Amino acid sequence: MMRKHTIGALSAIAAALLLVAGAAVADDLTSVGAERSASKDGLVPAFAGREATPAGWEWGKIRGDFWKHKNEKPLYTIDASNVDKYADKLSPGLIQLVKQLKGYRMDVYPSHRECQLPDFAEQNSKANLTTAKLASDGETVQAAVLPGVAFPQPKNGAEAILNYETRYRGEGVEWSPVVTSIAPRPGSSDWIDAIGPQSFFFPAGKEGKTTPQDVDQFNLGAYFSVDSPAALAGQAFVQRQYFDKDSETYYYFPGQRRVRRMPAYTHDAPLIGFENQYLIDESNMFNGSIDRFNWKLVGKKEMIVPYDDFGMYNFKDKLHDVATLNGIASDHRRYEVHRVWVVEATLKPTARHVASKKVYYLDEDSWLALVGEDYDAQGKLWKVRESYPIPVWELGGTCDNEPMAQYDLNSGRYVFDASSIGQGKDLHWYEQVSNPRFKTDFFTAESLRSVSER
Repeated sequence: MMRKHTIGALSAIAAALLLVAGAAVADDLTSVGAERSASKDGLVPAFAGREATPAGWEWGKIRGDFWKHKNEKPLYTIDASNVDKYADKLSPGLIQLVKQLKGYRMDVYPSHRECQLPDFAEQNSKANLTTAKLASDGETVQAAVLPGVAFPQPKNGAEAILNYETRYRGEGVEWSPVVTSIAPRPGSSDWIDAIGPQSFFFPAGKEGKTTPQDVDQFNLGAYFSVDSPAALAGQAFVQRQYFDKDSETYYYFPGQRRVRRMPAYTHDAPLIGFENQYLIDESNMFNGSIDRFNWKLVGKKEMIVPYDDFGMYNFKDKLHDVATLNGIASDHRRYEVHRVWVVEATLKPTARHVASKKVYYLDEDSWLALVGEDYDAQGKLWKVRESYPIPVWELGGTCDNEPMAQYDLNSGRYVFDASSIGQGKDLHWYEQVSNPRFKTDFFTAESLRSVSER
């Protein structure tokens, strides 16, 4: 069963702001709604602001080699022998990972608060205090100025999770290639490593002021195709995610030489080829429509969370030196103490989903989902996921968290996704895009057919 933690009341600042929708940004809050000040215990430092691109770094070089804090040593290490000592600052899921996975440890480092949006996105975030609102369903964005944070002072859990889903990631992200790994069944050594090109396009991510209406409600375009293994080679899909409705997915099946529309390829539908270990709305921590759950903003808490995980972006490392049989290698993960918003999603009585509840821990400075947990139909902790954020220098120090791992506590297997490790090329964020694959009409059935038929 879920270990009970006391979240406590919201901070005085945050609680007051929740009562005054549309208020101006307070002096002690950043433009995205984070508290500028350090925590009383000093574990969370004061907001430092944007990290400049390090001298000498350019895309194609190992990011971690240029990070100014790369030589820091851990303050302490959490493992099975002492995890209960830190339970008040760990999510139930992370506690269980430490206890359940052989040799799993968490190295905790000094905390850094250097995630900051570009100036234009910060201005849009400020404007959203009086501009942004949910539609009448309470689950979709009706009005917002993007790119930026839609709801810097969220009044409910729906607004908080939508901050994550609509976050600034530039106009596009590209992997050439990406790897999605599924750990072997217990007793086996056979991994599923699906490798191929992947790209995301964000029509509202261009510099300036864009509303959902300006882009015909098109929030995100996703493309992925499989080059290996042979059993999956040739498969490909495009997905169109919207601000105001469920996504549309088109899938190319090479054996049939045709593209099919997949109207049920949403929510808890399993991703094809991954032995039911990976569901649609589990990718990128949470993905797609939020409409099957009631979302509650529980409060804010200091927690130990993944942060500044440059070890998860070394594309020259060997894949299974990092993704091991016992989980993601400890020396590639980094943890820090940060303030996070806790959001609980409880399955609606009228909805169907294999998870009865989801819990997310959202970073106050970036709104990134750092840790997530799923509970099964009996209310027992089932899946634990964590993402690996870094400041993205291509985007002026904006933080993002593309790679992630998801552990199934029942099956003993896990998913490692959106990684460039072992692939010889870094993933690439684009502030501006001109490639035809970063256009709205690329994410259509016709386009998928033309690039897939062989």
